[in-house]
Amino acid sequence: MRKLLFLSFVITIAALLIGTDAEAQCAMCKAVVESNQKHGGGIGAGLNSGILYLMAIPYAMVFGGGYFWYRQLKERAKLES
Repeated sequence: MRKLLFLSFVITIAALLIGTDAEAQCAMCKAVVESNQKHGGGIGAGLNSGILYLMAIPYAMVFGGGYFWYRQLKERAKLES
């Protein structure tokens, strides 16, 4: 069990560290935003920041679930000892 947990942890960390560049928009949206910025528009200034902001919520939920799980395991270990 510990070996499987350790292996899954190593694979997860490796997957997180070995990243590739990704565009946050579809090709059409990117073309429109770039065209708008070239002509002096400001519509694309915060587009990527907005996308990153929206992605923060799922990460916060995963972190919260992991913290809750850790706390439950710690309390269970405390009761058993």
